[in-house]
Amino acid sequence: MKKPRLSFWEIWNMSFGFLGIQMGFGLQIGNVSRIFQTLDADAEKLAIYWLAGPVTGLIVQPIIGYLSDRTWSPKWGRRRPYFFLGSVLAALSLLIMPNSPHLWVAVGMLWIMDSSFNISMEPFRAYVGDMLPSSQRTMGFAMQSFFIGIGAVIASALPYVFHNVFDISNTAAEGVIPDSVKWSFYVGAGAFFFAVLYTVLKSKEYSPEELEAFDQDPNESEFVSGIQLETIKKQFPLGSVVSLLGAIASFLVYYYKADKELYVITVGTIIIGFLFLSSGIMQKNGEIKSGFTSMINDFQTMPKTMKQLAPVQFFSWFALFAMWIYTTSAVTEYIYGSTDTQSQAYNDGADWVSICFGMYNLIAALVAFLLPILAAKTSRKLTHTLCLVMGGLGLVSIYFIRDPNLLLLSMVGVGVAWASILSMPYAILTGSLPSKKMGYYMGIFNFFIVIPQMVAASVLGFILSNFFEKATLSALVIGGISFFIAAAMTLMVKDEDSLDSLTE
Repeated sequence: MKKPRLSFWEIWNMSFGFLGIQMGFGLQIGNVSRIFQTLDADAEKLAIYWLAGPVTGLIVQPIIGYLSDRTWSPKWGRRRPYFFLGSVLAALSLLIMPNSPHLWVAVGMLWIMDSSFNISMEPFRAYVGDMLPSSQRTMGFAMQSFFIGIGAVIASALPYVFHNVFDISNTAAEGVIPDSVKWSFYVGAGAFFFAVLYTVLKSKEYSPEELEAFDQDPNESEFVSGIQLETIKKQFPLGSVVSLLGAIASFLVYYYKADKELYVITVGTIIIGFLFLSSGIMQKNGEIKSGFTSMINDFQTMPKTMKQLAPVQFFSWFALFAMWIYTTSAVTEYIYGSTDTQSQAYNDGADWVSICFGMYNLIAALVAFLLPILAAKTSRKLTHTLCLVMGGLGLVSIYFIRDPNLLLLSMVGVGVAWASILSMPYAILTGSLPSKKMGYYMGIFNFFIVIPQMVAASVLGFILSNFFEKATLSALVIGGISFFIAAAMTLMVKDEDSLDSLTE
């Protein structure tokens, strides 16, 4: 059996929840640094405070993907229970976040909020693979990009609109979040919940029996067969080497009294090695069917296309994270001339950054449906390469701008890259994944999004404070260069899915 093609409105309904999800992410991206600085956070420490997103994504997404692969309810389906649960938790988090009385509360709330976002978001990627035939997958991810763009535009504009249209103050007393930001988060909470609820109520899912009847990837047996002894044997030396490297790096950070943020990478490396060692020991003792060992084994035997996409994702998201962390402080200091979070200039600059972020998301929404057409005429790889180059040019150009209006032009390039990042890698990847493990591998694919963010949070502050005078502006240039590297790496990826399916 072949999966039936879905109508435009069926794809619309199954993707609509991303409108609310991205409103939540948009509010987080555009305002969390502002909230932290209002609560007296140092600009140099912003990156480490932002670690909540990468760490929770690293932990939550593969677990949710693994669980959703094994979930089925005749009423709720496979992925939709997680859509709904995440939306409830996210809405509550968005209501609480702008009312944080202290910095440590806001940082802790970011961990909870980001975990909730990830619970809802992760199954949406696998949902496209579950429901759509190969010929419609690029359109499915493009539809998600469209809603992500629209949701982020609305979220980015909300503080500006509340201040300039409804005359709600965008300044407040020291240590207090402005009312314009608070009301933006309240609206975002409602939008998150109801948009996801719409998808839950208006969409369907195939049963496990129906999915089993559809044609599977010819290489699927490679991934669903029994545990290979060779795979288990590799986990001992791999875990030992990785743990040792992490320990040596941690000692060097301690001995040379380097920035403590570097421990995020070094200790994280030790933990990864320990996980491989633990899996190898458990399987040697006969525990080969546990969820933990299954996840480690599947990670070790991930499809080749997924491995090739890993560096592309790494450098793409490193660039994005640099932009999200440092654009507000760069624009307010070097274009608006203020680092005082209570000043009108600083808050005007922060509001304009929200508009700029809205601009790149608007561009992403507008070009989302053009990308499948371009990919059909060229290839998904070439399309993604060109888009990433445009993103690099956009970020680098910010270094030379002093007129805030020109920042909108920079955001055009970023928006084109953003649209492609949200669709093309997933469209390329899905064709190489076994359907029974779609959710888990989509969660694992998130590693190559969150690891670069953790690296950025750990090393950017150190690099900027020690090697660059105009630290925050230089971070944006580094991000642009990272986009260029990602573009070059894209050309080395093999697209397993038939290119003919793009034009079916």
